[in-house]
Amino acid sequence: MIQADLNTILPEILLALYAMLALVGVVYTGKDRLAPLLTWVTAGVLIAVAVWIGLTRGGTGATAFNGLFVDDGFARFAKVAILLAAGVVLAMGQDYMSRKGMLRFEYPILIVLSVVGMMVMVSAGDLMTLYMGLELQSLALYVVASMRRDSLKSSEAGLKYFVLGALSSGLLLFGSSLVYGFSGTTTFSGIVEAVGHGHAPLGLLFGLTFVTAGLAFKISAVPFHMWTPDVYEGAPTPITAFFATAPKMAAMGLFARVLHDAFGGVVSDWQQIIALMSVLSMFLGAVAAIGQNNIKRLMAYSSIAHMGYAMMGLAAGTAFGVQALLIYMAIYVTMNIGTFAFIMSLERDGQPVVDIRSLHMYSSREPGKALAVLLLMFSLAGVPPMVGFFGKFYVLRAAYEAGLVWLAVLGVVASVIGAFYYLRIVYYMYFGDEGEALDKNRSPVLWVALMVPAAAMLIGVVNLFGIEGIAQAAAATLVQ
Repeated sequence: MIQADLNTILPEILLALYAMLALVGVVYTGKDRLAPLLTWVTAGVLIAVAVWIGLTRGGTGATAFNGLFVDDGFARFAKVAILLAAGVVLAMGQDYMSRKGMLRFEYPILIVLSVVGMMVMVSAGDLMTLYMGLELQSLALYVVASMRRDSLKSSEAGLKYFVLGALSSGLLLFGSSLVYGFSGTTTFSGIVEAVGHGHAPLGLLFGLTFVTAGLAFKISAVPFHMWTPDVYEGAPTPITAFFATAPKMAAMGLFARVLHDAFGGVVSDWQQIIALMSVLSMFLGAVAAIGQNNIKRLMAYSSIAHMGYAMMGLAAGTAFGVQALLIYMAIYVTMNIGTFAFIMSLERDGQPVVDIRSLHMYSSREPGKALAVLLLMFSLAGVPPMVGFFGKFYVLRAAYEAGLVWLAVLGVVASVIGAFYYLRIVYYMYFGDEGEALDKNRSPVLWVALMVPAAAMLIGVVNLFGIEGIAQAAAATLVQ
């Protein structure tokens, strides 16, 4: 029996062992001297594990340790996205971190440990497993957010993230204790039986409310978004890129797992609150970003808005809604990787540039990169025929088919408002005044990390690279 359980959690075990062996190895051999090599190896290991899970660990779902851990199609979809995002972000940030003197051996090891936490999160079948995965992810992220020790903003980012993260963990634990107290179990399969169908008992409803609040913090949904702009701005750019991709996918996957696996019989009890958070996130992200000139803060508000769109699929409470959510998150992660690769390449005299007004007539100096950014911005704004448009179309359709017509209409309105700040970046690049020249970044990794997602925004229009069918199969394993 234990052999089958260990085989189910084999990817997590292998990554945890790799992190511990790497830690011991670099301590005894050279510490920061080996950090660049360790970063490249770690990126390769993460991508290799993603390919392994995607190609060989298919078939029917399996559970381990009496339902504490679930390995189904939904979990595997999320894990592949998390691992690929983490590996690519590590690779494209290596040169930046090295040149800025921030590439320490702890950095890739902490990223791996946070990824292990994310993989446990999306496979959680129990409130205890959920919390273990969440805290493993969060504790590693608190440290990497403040990696730049000589920067006041980086230290502030780490502290804010830690304090508010501790608050959200407290809310989550309080909610979990209420759920356990009223259901008599911590496993999702037991909770869904105790909750029943129709409407949940009042005590379980209170527990669900607090659990939802704790999880909403992790995806920076309004009104639990207050940490996002400061952390995005203060953290080193490669770490901000990581925050904007893998943890978002993991938290959204966990959110869907909890709502459908533990509270799937009382959709009407949580549908309206998820829909309300969706609307608030879309509009706050769309309106607050308009006045931002710092591109990292702008991307923070963009992230809040995009989580709002993704939550439309969650609010639908249907298998198609989960499918739309997975498609949207896969597209969102791809767009963010390309965008942050571009942000990392912006420098003047060796110093990072984050003011979007510095992009005046960027197209005249770097036409290829400007075109790639144009494709990414159009996709983020949801302009057809870019892939980002189809992501929004899926979640809007899911909301409409679930009877949430008002939510779909408000989603369209928020998308129109949000298009302004993406198009403003394009305006500066192509129609702005002649500005001061930026350094020409020749990093081949950053160039590939920018060009491939940008090309995918156009080429993916054909069939979304087959993600639609994969997401449908993954959603079917979660919503029976």
